Amino acid sequence: MPLTSISVRGAREHNLKGIDIDLPRDKLIVITGLSGSGKSSLAFDTIYAEGQRRYVESLSAYARQFLEMMQKPDVEHIDGLSPAISIEQKTTSRNPRSTVATVTEIYDYMRLLWARVGVPYSPATGLPIEAQTVSNMVDRVMELPEGTRLYLLAPVVRARKGEYRKELAEWQKAGFTRVRIDGELYEIESAPALDKKYKHDIEVVVDRLAVREGIETRLADSFETALKLAEGLAYVDLAEGVVPGREGEAKGGNVTGGQLKGAGIPANRIVFSEKFACPVSGFTIEEIEPRLFSFNAPQGACAACDGLGEKLLFDQQLVVPNENLTLKQGAIVPWAKSNPPSPYYMQVLTSLARAYGFDLTTPWHDLEPDQQMIILHGTGGMPVELTFKDGKKEYTVSKPFEGVIGNLNRRMLQTDSAWMREELSKYQTAQPCETCHGKRLNEKALAVKVAGQDIATPTQYSVSDALDWFSTLDGKLTDQQQQIARAILKEINERLGFLNNVGLDYLNLDRTSGTLSGGESQRIRLASQIGSGLSGVLYVLDEPSIGLHQRDNDMLLETLKRLRDLGNTVIVVEHDEDAIRAADYVVDLGPGAGVHGGEVVAEGTLKQVLKSKESLTAAYLNGTRKIAVPDKRRKGNGHQLTVHNARANNLKGVTASIPLGTFTCITGVSGSGKSSFTIDTLHAGAARALNGARVIAGPHDKITGLEHCDKVIEIDQSPIGRTPRSNPATYTGAFTQIRDWFAGLPESAARGYKAGRFSFNVKGGRCEACQGDGLIKIEMHFLPDVYVTCEECHGKRYNRETLEVKFKGRSIADVLDMTIEDAEEFFKAVPPIRDKMHMLNEVGLGYVKVGQQATTLSGGEAQRVKLAKELSRRSTGQTLYILDEPTTGLHFEDVRKLLEVLQRLVDQGNSVVVIEHNLDVIKVADWIVDLGPEGGVRGGEVVATGTPEQVVKEPRSYTGQYLKALLG
Repeated sequence: MPLTSISVRGAREHNLKGIDIDLPRDKLIVITGLSGSGKSSLAFDTIYAEGQRRYVESLSAYARQFLEMMQKPDVEHIDGLSPAISIEQKTTSRNPRSTVATVTEIYDYMRLLWARVGVPYSPATGLPIEAQTVSNMVDRVMELPEGTRLYLLAPVVRARKGEYRKELAEWQKAGFTRVRIDGELYEIESAPALDKKYKHDIEVVVDRLAVREGIETRLADSFETALKLAEGLAYVDLAEGVVPGREGEAKGGNVTGGQLKGAGIPANRIVFSEKFACPVSGFTIEEIEPRLFSFNAPQGACAACDGLGEKLLFDQQLVVPNENLTLKQGAIVPWAKSNPPSPYYMQVLTSLARAYGFDLTTPWHDLEPDQQMIILHGTGGMPVELTFKDGKKEYTVSKPFEGVIGNLNRRMLQTDSAWMREELSKYQTAQPCETCHGKRLNEKALAVKVAGQDIATPTQYSVSDALDWFSTLDGKLTDQQQQIARAILKEINERLGFLNNVGLDYLNLDRTSGTLSGGESQRIRLASQIGSGLSGVLYVLDEPSIGLHQRDNDMLLETLKRLRDLGNTVIVVEHDEDAIRAADYVVDLGPGAGVHGGEVVAEGTLKQVLKSKESLTAAYLNGTRKIAVPDKRRKGNGHQLTVHNARANNLKGVTASIPLGTFTCITGVSGSGKSSFTIDTLHAGAARALNGARVIAGPHDKITGLEHCDKVIEIDQSPIGRTPRSNPATYTGAFTQIRDWFAGLPESAARGYKAGRFSFNVKGGRCEACQGDGLIKIEMHFLPDVYVTCEECHGKRYNRETLEVKFKGRSIADVLDMTIEDAEEFFKAVPPIRDKMHMLNEVGLGYVKVGQQATTLSGGEAQRVKLAKELSRRSTGQTLYILDEPTTGLHFEDVRKLLEVLQRLVDQGNSVVVIEHNLDVIKVADWIVDLGPEGGVRGGEVVATGTPEQVVKEPRSYTGQYLKALLG
């Protein structure tokens, strides 16, 4: 009998209360419910974990040791599982070598395409490089001065690992007596043993001769032998001197070891190829293989930046972060860091000021541009008189001034101190490599072109532009090239099509993975999975709609349905209304969060779930509960912030105003430039001016109106801590106050316990058996590492003596194990702790434990912990709050609670700016800045600004079109 459902019995992972549920196979299933109700516990920690574990257990013990092994989830049994693949938001690679094109394998197919149908062009002449014949090679050698002694070599092994014992014996049998191994000449019989772990170069000596008339026939025969041995390649090495015309390119005293600029060819060598060489410049491409186009391989990578496309350089914005300061006040931060500032640097600046007519008490932005250039970049070799005082003695030296940035560069190169390097690196930013201009490849790889384009040009296109280019490429190729390229182009176009269909048409193919948002990286993996064409798989996705505009949501849902139609079961943890309505089967968990959740409130088709009286999700979908549109919009306090001519990333000189004292939403389709405008320009510019932050702001002219704010606070979704020792109590500062409270109890005073006694991070009060972790990790051979509760403290983290100190009958371990709402009640007589717990409860985190490990919090939860920390500070009424998609991971009911908190902030006089796609948030905003009209290069403009009612009237605004229905 074919299995028709996934049957889960007795799921008790985290807060799940022994759930029994049957999910239909080969359907699109949406699991929804309040934040903290147990959605991820059911989807990821139970169903996916068990599917993955069973698959891994079916492998051999040898294979299992290399896989990240998974714990058996707390569930009685699950039937009907398939091999499981999870597509989460935390899978982005931070490796700078990982790009959109490499992650999706598009670049692998592009490398194959350029290797097979690419035509090399000479950088010197711009003409296609033709293959050389043996006659051409003989003529080239005969042009050398008479009497020139040379070796004719066959490069049989080029940068490959191995021992090559068998091959050496074969070459000796064929009649050859000498080889050059890694630059050293040997008789074959006395060749050294090679280490197979390292790469080697081996050249067989085919002939030794001197240039003179009459050797042409012998030379031709030798060339043919060499070309046959080395698959079309031959080297001619001069015994002494360099190849005529290359004298300037030999570096250092050892002429034969000198390298030809950028090409890695010794200056005494001529490379001959049956394939490709330019007769004019001698520019040669030995072989056109896919690895030539890889920026991760030495054959293709730009030598200057090692294939990264960028270099770390000192940045003026970080060296002089505050242009309102004078040189005397320490405008040049790296020179003013010491306290008091170094007298040497002040004397240098005083001498410069005297020589070039400026004043140390003039603000930096009032200095002439050429004076700023001299201070930063030096006098360009021109000597300047520098006067120094040594005690009472004064002396003057006349020498060129290296400039502040020159000084920092020199110190960076000369220092052996890791601390100094780290300190200086704070003033550096990544800037495009000046050799390859960000293309990552060397000139050989860029010399090969398809339809007139090198491989780096299409990778700089957006997905939609690349799709246009590749889909019409067929017509620009010859008949022979078309036959070779047909299968490769099919693969490239399919993958680009999938990326286009999941709403990522605006992403550039060379965009590094580390700069993608969680939602973008998740959708890239989703597109890759569709490309793999697997069926019979269980896919578990975590909110794929994050960061997607409503317009792009429809395409995403079509993609999920396509994955289902391939014969897969797709389980999606989601809060998006469209996704819930599109599902074949809906599971609503609740009724509350944390300990109040973990039960199935409603399940079935959408119709069945909508009939449920207990389901909050159903109430919002039916319209019986809703987030109300405010009766009137705030006008603000009469002041406004204006960003002038913002040009970061794809912004096209955007000038936009935000009224202060309002709740403002920055909206627009995915990739329209919201983050570039709000985070990279507005927040960075405001943080530099108001908080004195050392950050780089995106290029813009100025931001006016900042004088009406006293500080700027950005609340994003990065983790609140990267170790299990960090938790909501430590992050908000409540743990310090809890420890102080316990230290102040009479029992503690009698025992002489201080606050440190109640920390699980330091010796004294913590349990030393587990060092305050509460768990002990036991490494198992061939099996997963097992975490067992510490026998000494039974998971409480503290030793017995510390736990004997109690407040209202509870120890400090009991307090860490309480939920936040319980802790608020427990500490109601202790205002500092109660207020922090109250704020965490207010933002909808009442279900989280006080001591819950930071690593187990979702992005949305981490953002709300940060929000609570900021809210618990005393408000000045002039703060600018910037939030990046705060509704991530929030149910309709949680969104309502969050909006109440944000609106209260605005009522106190503060300004709240939110990047948002959620229409429930956008409809209650006082002001909207809508960017677009499309994503990527077709975006970056202001489409509409104004109240939601005004934005609705703008026909170009996609946000306005979707808002229309909600505003009635």
